[in-house]
Amino acid sequence: MRATLPLAVTALAAALALTACDSGGDNGTDTAGKNGTGTPAAGTACGFAELGLEIGPANAAPAVGDTGNLPVTLTNTKAGACTLDGFPEVGLLAGDTSWTVAREKAAQPAQLTLHQDESATFTLTYVRGEAGGKGAADTLRIALPGGSGDTVAKTAKWTYGVIAEKGAGLDATVSPFQTAGD
Repeated sequence: MRATLPLAVTALAAALALTACDSGGDNGTDTAGKNGTGTPAAGTACGFAELGLEIGPANAAPAVGDTGNLPVTLTNTKAGACTLDGFPEVGLLAGDTSWTVAREKAAQPAQLTLHQDESATFTLTYVRGEAGGKGAADTLRIALPGGSGDTVAKTAKWTYGVIAEKGAGLDATVSPFQTAGD
């Protein structure tokens, strides 16, 4: 004769077994999303603490109405993996004036996992404006989406000329993050 357990007892036993698999702790990570060794824990959003930043070289727009491209490369310099999900937050500044660079409308971002020494890029594309125009930015500002508590943005000098105006903003867009082979 075979003994059978009521369905409720079986379900309770299964739930307890699954609960035992999760200690209820933080799975070895501290509040900054690190794995206790100062390296990013897998699945942790990348922050500038983990990433090296390289801007350019640019394909600058030489004349009014021409299109220029500025690639930006981010490289994971720490052991462990981190993720980039979405678009970078890019702005241009000129004194007290600031503009948020629009995202490419047709682009669909993918979540990227960067292991040590792996890189991702994004591109800022812009149209050259007339000298003396309102789009005379002097500073580029870059922030990361969900950057593991790292809310500090990086800035660099904008030396690629005046950007054409488009509506209330500038004629510029930013692509989502991509890996080198994309």
